[in-house]
Amino acid sequence: MSESVYHQIGGREAVEAVVNDFYDRVLSDDRLEVYFEGMDMQELRAHQVQFISAVAGGPVDYSGANMREAHDHLGVTEEHFAVVADYLERALRENGVGDDNVDAIMSEVAALKDPIIGA
Repeated sequence: MSESVYHQIGGREAVEAVVNDFYDRVLSDDRLEVYFEGMDMQELRAHQVQFISAVAGGPVDYSGANMREAHDHLGVTEEHFAVVADYLERALRENGVGDDNVDAIMSEVAALKDPIIGA
């Protein structure tokens, strides 16, 4: 049995480090601040940890709203989706996640583009 991406990257502790780095980047970007006004960031970070853990094959099932429902009211643009995806990829790489695992996680994220932007 092969080890999951989740375990290869260091499990929950590693995912939490990536998520914290990711949100530090996102929340520092003036172009994205409108999407996070009034949001419970502690809850959002917890959902993101759960989401990344799930797509990386961790012992977690993502229980948040489906992506279309969760983002429909935000009017996320294709440009802003790309910026956020880039921040996630950078956070993964800069927290020591290897290329193959970054590619695996980012392919899961890419599959969510249409539901998130409402296409």
